[in-house]
Amino acid sequence: MDIQTLKQEIIAYSKEIGIDKIGFTTADPFTELKNRLIRQQELGYQSGFEEPDIEKRTTPALIMNGAQSIISIALAYPSKMTYRVESKKGERRGIYARASWGQDYHHIIKDRLQKLEEFILMKVPEAQLKSMVDTGELSDRAVAERAGIGWSGKNCAIITPEFGSYVYLGEMITSIPFEPDSLVEDQCGSCTKCLEACPTGALIQGGQINAQRCVSFLTQTKGFIPDEFREKIGNRIYGCDSCQTACPHNKGKNFHFHAEMEPDPGAVKPLLKPILKLSNREFKNRFGYLAGSWRGKKPIQRNAMIALAHFKDETAVDDLIEVLENEASPVARGTAAWALGKIGGDSAEAALVKALDHEADIEVRNEIEKGLNFIK
Repeated sequence: MDIQTLKQEIIAYSKEIGIDKIGFTTADPFTELKNRLIRQQELGYQSGFEEPDIEKRTTPALIMNGAQSIISIALAYPSKMTYRVESKKGERRGIYARASWGQDYHHIIKDRLQKLEEFILMKVPEAQLKSMVDTGELSDRAVAERAGIGWSGKNCAIITPEFGSYVYLGEMITSIPFEPDSLVEDQCGSCTKCLEACPTGALIQGGQINAQRCVSFLTQTKGFIPDEFREKIGNRIYGCDSCQTACPHNKGKNFHFHAEMEPDPGAVKPLLKPILKLSNREFKNRFGYLAGSWRGKKPIQRNAMIALAHFKDETAVDDLIEVLENEASPVARGTAAWALGKIGGDSAEAALVKALDHEADIEVRNEIEKGLNFIK
């Protein structure tokens, strides 16, 4: 088998199946990444969504016996909608981050990796292969950086010269010793626009993030959003793009290569009030195909209430009162109380006073009292 010829055939085939960029690297341990992850863990900067075993995250041989190389792939996604729906008084809208536009990218990347696997096995039937995306053990970004897909920006995203950071990533460990590709030179220079744009100061310094402060992480949690971050979230109901939109390397980058990535504007910029009344089935039917639905409806509903407070949407008071009075979830009741206080008005105040008389949950009572203090 001529490995260099095989590599060129894989590159050519990747273009046929809709992979926008492909790179190859060794399966050597990610030593520098390991040191960074240990430091992140010591500082408490991890999100908790990651693979907890740092050895597995940084040692491909622990994931697949006979690992020789890793193939990294990138698919570019749109940064602008073909047509937009507008948020207006009485019909306020939230926003999903760009990485959750179109169909869930996990399925899209897995489809491309599966096709790539089938092609390689047709050429090398005895090859061992293991593919993963996002939820796998390896760091997609670390693999992509070492495979020459792009450089690791100060915003902790992979920035490609061709597509900016608007790319989905995936990788495949192989038992074939492909020749590694060259690194892409870091082009961030002295620019700090992403750090300055981060609404919560989650970007501690270039290349280091405190996930516990990241709006994208916060929108995916299931508990109460800490007070200091609620107003920073604005109308984001899933994810955050601030550090991407601020990046000069993303200016003018907007690619519509893949039909399954095209956003439905009404879904990725949805009306907020109807979200509060969705059943689990209705949520799944409306938003289930989006990557941003993976945590279920409750975090989205909580974020929608924070967004309604952001807009001070008086037309949402009755809906929020209904949540306060009838919702089983303490987080939902408490967030509704906080939002009612932010919006204010006689009806909101009366509902909060009434709720305080019978609410037993301590955290919810605290939120009700916060709401009343806003009004007073």
